[in-house]
Amino acid sequence: MAAVDSAPFEVRRQSCAVAGEALGEGPPVVLLHGITATRRYVVHGSKVLARGGYRQVIYDARGHGRSDPAPPGGGYTYPELVADAEAVVGDQVGDRTFVIGGHSMGAHTAVAYALEETDRIAGLVVIGPVYMGFTDPAALESWDRLAAGLERDGIDGFMRAIDHDLDPAWRDVVLRFTRERMGEHRHLDALARALREVPRSVPFDAMSDLELLDVPALVVASHDTADPGHPYAVSAAYAEAMPNAQLISEEEGGSPLAWQGGRLARAIARFADSDPVRSRLKG
Repeated sequence: MAAVDSAPFEVRRQSCAVAGEALGEGPPVVLLHGITATRRYVVHGSKVLARGGYRQVIYDARGHGRSDPAPPGGGYTYPELVADAEAVVGDQVGDRTFVIGGHSMGAHTAVAYALEETDRIAGLVVIGPVYMGFTDPAALESWDRLAAGLERDGIDGFMRAIDHDLDPAWRDVVLRFTRERMGEHRHLDALARALREVPRSVPFDAMSDLELLDVPALVVASHDTADPGHPYAVSAAYAEAMPNAQLISEEEGGSPLAWQGGRLARAIARFADSDPVRSRLKG
């Protein structure tokens, strides 16, 4: 099998440099990661999409990975994350229609982008959404605890905070990959700020807004035992609200599909290969 080379890029907006990479050639698939993750952690390094004839575009959100913190006067809100996505799309996709998707924070950003630019979207992939049209005070308290741990004692403090209520059956796995991805961030102070600001931001007003997304959509759910932070019921609600959505998940008791890079990438590739998406890909 031929090697797929990565082409790094940097997109600068308002003095904030966003770092990313593109792999492969063909119709673009833009993937956005979740909070505290980096561009690697949507399909976990898989090159299935690139090898399958797609141009996989991934980047680190502001304050994450190798991207800059928010510029002076800026912050970590969904309007700003969507504006960064627009800048990356303008630089790496141009005028073509494309597939956009993301996990958690990235899923919310992708939905918010798609609501603004529906005609640009050939397909939408929503992985592990959390937002339901309101902010949960208990969830905000949990995010603040993680931010405080990171501010106080760096990665070790964050790890102690995240070990608060993990399921024993999945604890070792979660702690291992969490520490691994936390080690990829250059600006831990910016990440701590993002942990406080992103959950308080609103990507869209109400779940009823999703009814406006008349595009092919794939919603990827996880069962709650391993990943209670991304409830299955929320993904199911997204799939029900969007007119042309399908819902997929791992088998009950299995490792979350969102954690299985190759399998997830193959599911996205099958979705992108489907007639409804292909008919919207042009340019």
